[in-house]
Amino acid sequence: MTTRPETIESRPFARTGPSGSKRSRWDRAMRRYRLRETALILVCQIGLLAGLLAAWEYATSSSKLSAFLFGSPSAIFGFLVQMWNDGSLIHDTYVTGLETVLGFLLGNVIGTVLGLSLWYSRFLARVMQPFIIALGSIPIIALAPIMIIWFGTDLASKVAMATLSVVVVALVTSYKGAMNVDQDQINLMRTLGAAKRHIFTKLVVPSSLGDIFAGFKLTVGFALIGAIIGEFMSSKEGLGHAIFKAGSLYVIPKVFAALVATIALALVLSFIVGRIERLLTPWRQVP
Repeated sequence: MTTRPETIESRPFARTGPSGSKRSRWDRAMRRYRLRETALILVCQIGLLAGLLAAWEYATSSSKLSAFLFGSPSAIFGFLVQMWNDGSLIHDTYVTGLETVLGFLLGNVIGTVLGLSLWYSRFLARVMQPFIIALGSIPIIALAPIMIIWFGTDLASKVAMATLSVVVVALVTSYKGAMNVDQDQINLMRTLGAAKRHIFTKLVVPSSLGDIFAGFKLTVGFALIGAIIGEFMSSKEGLGHAIFKAGSLYVIPKVFAALVATIALALVLSFIVGRIERLLTPWRQVP
C-alpha cells in the first residue's frame, strides 16, 4: 500500500507556524539592530560634540585674546545659566518661537495652497513662473525696512518676515510634488470617470505630501531666520534682539549663548514637524 506524498496542498497550515515565527524573529532582530544603530549614532554625536567643546575650551584658555574673540564653552554655559535664572532665556525663546511658528504656518498654508492650485492650469503656472522666481530672488533682509513701515515694530512685522521667508519655498516644493504625480495613475482615474477635483483630492494631494513635508523641514529654518532678521532690525525682545545687543557690546559668549538657544529651538521645531509627518503619512518610511 502506497501513501500519497505529503504536499503543501495536503497540509495547508503546516507552514503557517514556522513562517510566522520566522517573521517575528526577523522583526525583533531588525528592531534590535535599529536600536543599536541609533545608540551608536547618538554616542558618536555626543563624543564629537564633547571633543569639539574640549578643543574649544583648551584653545581659548591658553590666550585671553582668543577668549575675547571666540568666547569659551564655560563662559557660554555661564551666560546660559544667568539668562535662565533671570528669565530672559525663556522669554526670548518664547517670543522668537511664537514668531517662527506663526510665520511657518502662514507661509506654508499660502505657499502650499498656491503651489497645489497651479496644478490645475499649466498655462497659469507658466505665466506665474517668472514672478515666482523674481520673488524668490529678493534677499529677505532687503524687505525688513518695508515690513517695519507696513506692520510696525511689534509682532506683526516679525511674522511677516518669517512668512516671506517661507512662502516661496513652500510654493515651489508643493508645485513640484503635484507635477511629479504619476501620469498613468491620473489617466486611469480619468478613464474611470473621475472628475478633476476628485483626481486632485484623492491622488494629487496625497502623492504630493512627501515633497510638501520635505519643504516643511526646510522652511522651519527659513521661518526662524526671518524672525531673527526681523528682531535684528527692530525689537525689544527675542533671541535676535539678545544676539544683536550682546554683539554690539562685544559680549561674545552671550552671543553664542543666544545662538545655542536658537539652535535648540530649531531642533525642537524640526522634531515636531517630523512627528507630524509620521502621524499624517503612516504609509511612508520616514527617516
